[in-house]
Amino acid sequence: MTQATSPSLTGKAMMFLDLHAQYAEIRQEILDAVARVLESQHFILGPEVEALEQEMALLTGCKFAIGCASGSDALVLALLAHEIGPGDEVITTPFTFVASAGSIARVGAKPVFVDIDPDTFNISPEAIKKAVTPRTKAIMPVHLFGLAADMNEVLDWLPSRRIPMIEDAAQAIGARYEGRAVGSLGSMGCFSFFPSKNLGCAGDGGVLTTNDPDLADKLRLMRVHGARKKYEYEILGMNSRLDALQAAVLSVKMRHLSAWTAARRLNAARYRELFHEFRLEAFVKAPIAPPRSVHVYNQFTIRVRERDELRKHLQGRGIPTEIYYPKPLHLQPAFAYLGHRLGDFPAAEAASREVLALPIYPELTEVQQRAIVAAIADFDSE
Repeated sequence: MTQATSPSLTGKAMMFLDLHAQYAEIRQEILDAVARVLESQHFILGPEVEALEQEMALLTGCKFAIGCASGSDALVLALLAHEIGPGDEVITTPFTFVASAGSIARVGAKPVFVDIDPDTFNISPEAIKKAVTPRTKAIMPVHLFGLAADMNEVLDWLPSRRIPMIEDAAQAIGARYEGRAVGSLGSMGCFSFFPSKNLGCAGDGGVLTTNDPDLADKLRLMRVHGARKKYEYEILGMNSRLDALQAAVLSVKMRHLSAWTAARRLNAARYRELFHEFRLEAFVKAPIAPPRSVHVYNQFTIRVRERDELRKHLQGRGIPTEIYYPKPLHLQPAFAYLGHRLGDFPAAEAASREVLALPIYPELTEVQQRAIVAAIADFDSE
């Protein structure tokens, strides 16, 4: 059995996500952009944000993009713009970050969980159709880990039922489904610019995309307390503005996003090649990449029955991993009021016991990847 090369031999400990490596490549571009904003002293919205919004609209193929303070705020704003509130139901997945269902609860609506497809980790389209009731006011699929949810058959019948689809695309910027960019499939797309995302800012930030001019206008109004003019409030809104410093940083990074995405996809392909080389296909289930989708690999999430033992083994080799997510939302105390029990969504529950995310960031080297897979092979051979 080939032995793993210790990451420490390079003189630098391996990281799960090395933002320092990314920053080193674009340091002067970032500093110039930040200096430009500081010299302007224009920090809230303004030309930097408008430029980024235009870039996001172009990337997603949408007519409009509206910056906001975070990906979580984007979800809340999308729900409020659709006038979703108490008494309404929104169908979503229990296998995701808390913000997805949390935004639904935050506006007073009921999160209706349905199970996932065990192969993609994304919400099951068949389960969605079975969960629709007269109280269903929206569907919120999550394009988890960078793979677009399979929404083809759902999109075919949603319009006749007048049920909007709000896409949680926080982890999937640049992902595509049957030639269309995520964020353009439903009535709105919601993106996060949290630093760990494929396109991350220097703090919190988010954006919404839509092709509906009325929704776009409403979102712009809502993010500034519902006021077009100072102290004149047309509707109730909130303070959720993307600031100019973050927009400037993001515009720099946007120029590199395509190359970074290609590097993530290359690293994913290399993992699969290494799993084959080390004869690990029976032990490790790699994430699938359906031919009609473009996966952007915000995470490279494998499934393995002995997940916790393997993670401990890798930690001992200096190899960092993460678990997204160790407990599905329907079993979280915050959602206990919904009355769910263990066994309600078996595919999501099984995933929470078996998933393990390996490093996948663009600057990850082939040597590091070989060390990771060799360490997994050593565990499998014990």
